[in-house]
Amino acid sequence: MSNRELIVLGSASQVPTRHRNHNAYFLRWDDEGILFDPGEGTQRQMTLAGLSATQVTRICITHFHGDHALGLPGIIQRLSLDRATHSVEIYYPASGQAFFERLRHATIFMDKATIVPRPISKDGVLAETQAWKLSAARLEHAVDTYGFRLEERSRVQLNPGRLKELGLSGPLVGELQRKGSMMVNGRIVRLAEVGETRPGQAFAFVMDTRPCPNAAVLAQGVDLLVCESTYLDTERQEAHDHFHMTALQAAELAQNAQARQLVLTHFSQRYEDTSAFVAEAKTRVADVVAVKDLDRVEVPKRSRSS
Repeated sequence: MSNRELIVLGSASQVPTRHRNHNAYFLRWDDEGILFDPGEGTQRQMTLAGLSATQVTRICITHFHGDHALGLPGIIQRLSLDRATHSVEIYYPASGQAFFERLRHATIFMDKATIVPRPISKDGVLAETQAWKLSAARLEHAVDTYGFRLEERSRVQLNPGRLKELGLSGPLVGELQRKGSMMVNGRIVRLAEVGETRPGQAFAFVMDTRPCPNAAVLAQGVDLLVCESTYLDTERQEAHDHFHMTALQAAELAQNAQARQLVLTHFSQRYEDTSAFVAEAKTRVADVVAVKDLDRVEVPKRSRSS
């Protein structure tokens, strides 16, 4: 099992169908479990996917339309029911604070979980560790909407030959990695001297938006881009009028941003077959998938040359 994968819990748009639940996406990223846009039915979909509420460490809400947020009360209450021992941060547009409060306290329950509200009022970094950073940027929708980007920090790929030349081995290598530089045989050796800096993996979540500059910022160079594709391009004007994208526009975003793999989702209920979405997108990008509920998509690994 990959330590970095997307699990699709729902792939419909405003109206669920017999085969597609409302939105919900779980990103497993090492020790983090990030739940994006939990629509109605997310608890049940998690059960079908073999996920527990206690695996959720963070929740990202792009905006407060119902198909992206009405499952939030159930998830919060389940965290208490299952006695989650860790805190769960929830990121959402600050302008929707009233909606967050209503969802947070939608019904009576034993409120035991530690829920940490993190309202977003501007573009920028939301959370960061030594290993990664999570950021948000405002998108172009009918209501305040943010997209998200998770990015692993750059790392140095060590060169064994160079380490040997400098007399570095064992614990000394670990010390150099931690400190970034150290004294060796009377001179300072810097980490950059013994390896090559390589960018880390990156993931972007772009949902409910027209094509816009910030969508490109979020998607730039990512390994996995999850992007809404509510319509086919024959309905481009309708997509524009309703602040959405077509499959072709999602593919153009991925192409221009040099994203390695494109995941199409958030399909209008009018489409039963998504093969046309893939065909449309493949005129611009090679690696594309139109997901269905309970699909799992591994975040593409990087080779030494990537």
